[in-house]
Amino acid sequence: MREFIVEADGGSRGNPGPAGYGSVVIDAATGETLVERAEYIGIATNNVAEYRGLLAGLRAARELDPAAPVRVRMDSKLVVEQMSGRWKIKHPGMKPLAAEAAGIYPPGQVTYEWIPREHNKHADRLANEAMDAGKRGEQWDAGASMAALNAAPVDRTPSGPPGDARAGAAKAREALAGGRAGSAPAPATTGGHTGDTAETATVTGTATTSDADRRAARTLASPSPAPASASASGQAQPSVGWGAAPDLGAPATFVLLRHGETPLTPEKRFSGSGGSDPALSAVGREQAERVADALARRGTVQHIVASPLARTRETAGAVAARLGLEVTVDDGLRETDFGAWEGLTFGEVRERYPDDLNAWLADPEAEPTGGGESFAATAVRIAAARDKLVAAYAGRTVLLVTHVTPIKTLVRLALGAPPESLFRMELSAASLSVVAYYADGNASVRLLNDTSHLRG
Repeated sequence: MREFIVEADGGSRGNPGPAGYGSVVIDAATGETLVERAEYIGIATNNVAEYRGLLAGLRAARELDPAAPVRVRMDSKLVVEQMSGRWKIKHPGMKPLAAEAAGIYPPGQVTYEWIPREHNKHADRLANEAMDAGKRGEQWDAGASMAALNAAPVDRTPSGPPGDARAGAAKAREALAGGRAGSAPAPATTGGHTGDTAETATVTGTATTSDADRRAARTLASPSPAPASASASGQAQPSVGWGAAPDLGAPATFVLLRHGETPLTPEKRFSGSGGSDPALSAVGREQAERVADALARRGTVQHIVASPLARTRETAGAVAARLGLEVTVDDGLRETDFGAWEGLTFGEVRERYPDDLNAWLADPEAEPTGGGESFAATAVRIAAARDKLVAAYAGRTVLLVTHVTPIKTLVRLALGAPPESLFRMELSAASLSVVAYYADGNASVRLLNDTSHLRG
């Protein structure tokens, strides 16, 4: 009996952002590529694009032979686990896509298998070609595709789970040596993100490399002037590169201060906006005084804005008293709500809610148990607060006293980094970070996790 392999992938440059998918149908016996599918789908998330790629691949296989068994191979652990029935599908936007995919073939005719990203290069390149075409205001052209030529032969045997730190480091070294630019890092074992704590967790990335990425990297490195480009909609896009823009005046500079320690901080417990709202500990109050002294010596802060939670208002109050400034409270700067995980350690969550935790680590749109706030929802809130504050404090230096997730999210968005980068930053209590925002929409990360003022 004939058997097909479907390899599918999807990506979003922004998550959500301009998105596309790629799918390949392969003859399982010969390894021959039978069908390629790709499409630019407009603004969507990574996960929606991955599901769209799966749908296209299954439909293409069914058109060839509706009776043939199908093995689906994807580097999206979320899609594989959800379609295999091991993870629940909670996001309302993905439920209909998963149901549609499940209905293309009778139950049992399709099996799902996770593969490393490097074994899914063909579909990955198709997805990038689709996104590149969308950027030009076009749709993907099968006749112009180079994905099959560029996809090196790979071992299609089953592989283990993602998360090998040594392999990830080797891939990073290889990418640097080869001058490649990707949209996300390779899978790696990373520092976990638990609001006011830091634990170890495994997450997966969806690294991509394309000719457009390489061109963008060369543009960033070029010292020659480059005019602002136009998007597919005809709107001017921010220029990049050291010689790309004229003098834009003083930026809005955000000095990002994580609050001092609370009793939950040294115990590495989830502490968001839905828990007990702890005050600073004695150590945290000492940290607040030290950072206040350091900021007074620098003498650059002109305004102070704080999250509404007790620990940030207390930290901000200590600085404000030292600088002689008022504190403005902005609800948009509050920490993520971690739902039923509030007050628990990472290990306790792993023991009590393993499926929910795994989904949360793999998908920025997954919510903590009990209806907490997803990282995707947090990012939307933080971006709105950022835009409002940048407009209000143009050309000024503002101290934002906030939490782990908001600070990491501001840094991530400034760098254009993928959501999984939240798990790959260290952010200590009472640490300082700095991001500057310019009039053309560009941002510059100037400092991250400075704790020098806490020593000595």
